[in-house]
Amino acid sequence: MQQDKSVTINDVQAAQKRLLGIAHLTPVLTSTTVNERIHSQVFFKCENFQRTGAFKFRGAYNALAQLSEAQKHQGVLTFSSGNHAQAIALAGKLLNIPATIVMPDDAPAVKQTATRGYGAEIILYNRHTTNREELAQNLASDRNLTLIPPYDHPLIIAGQGTAALELIQEVGELDLLLVPCGGGGLISGCAIAAKALSPNCRVIGVEPELADDATRSFHSKTLQTVTNSNTIADGARTPYLGKITFPLVLNYVDDMVTVSESAIITTMLFIWERLKIVVEPTGVLAAAALLAGVAKAPGAKIGVIISGGNVDLGDWGLGIGDWGLGTGDWGLGTGEGVMGKG
Repeated sequence: MQQDKSVTINDVQAAQKRLLGIAHLTPVLTSTTVNERIHSQVFFKCENFQRTGAFKFRGAYNALAQLSEAQKHQGVLTFSSGNHAQAIALAGKLLNIPATIVMPDDAPAVKQTATRGYGAEIILYNRHTTNREELAQNLASDRNLTLIPPYDHPLIIAGQGTAALELIQEVGELDLLLVPCGGGGLISGCAIAAKALSPNCRVIGVEPELADDATRSFHSKTLQTVTNSNTIADGARTPYLGKITFPLVLNYVDDMVTVSESAIITTMLFIWERLKIVVEPTGVLAAAALLAGVAKAPGAKIGVIISGGNVDLGDWGLGIGDWGLGTGDWGLGTGEGVMGKG
């Protein structure tokens, strides 16, 4: 494994100290049903319980906290489908930094509402006709704002890595760590932490089949792109890995795999039903790889990062007046998918 010095375990540990008392120390859950089915010991690191409902707050606060006073006064700008948007908005509110968010107009309503609720300005765009990076760069330049990208930033990556750092500090060394992958910030940071604290741990990133750019990039060792993916896992619709995250993934990650849309949906419903927690489609990518048998490690000690829980229940026909709907009533019952109801 080559050493990439752009982000190190020292950066992740420094981020952990910076986040102490600010970010939530999220719970680690286990399930007897899952352990029996997988024939392994599985630990779910539940970032759906993080502030703003996703791991993104870790990196956002770590990055904003280290801006100069002049940068803080002027404000920041980012582009995001939702979770990073909320994280930057809340971190900005806590640090008294004005935040502007470039967000696709089809981003889940729950994420748009939450982002505005934290006081950020939202600028919507059509993802099919507009390049979000160019739009964000132009706006940042015109308004003299500091651009904080959602994943391709050393301080963002270091902050995200604290999720795996906490997990291993709590449960001990792992044989396998499964991590959702969009732009690569979470898996890069987590892989750096895992390799430092648990050197024999294999780290596997998980993407949707419909947004498999990182998987193809990893196996071809050449940066690949996916344009306008329509995967249900909206947080993984990033078109490509970043200039910083791509080499980190190549250096620290052991494998990349993909999961189907049906596996994502079935796993999400299973976790709602069995672990009794609300998770979003992107949040269950890693769990889907394990439960669908895409990633296998019988008899192993496995960590699974659940990356977020910002799901718009209205999109699933579960409005407040719709009580009494079991998972089987959606046409997506846990017994009908990739794994039977245990």
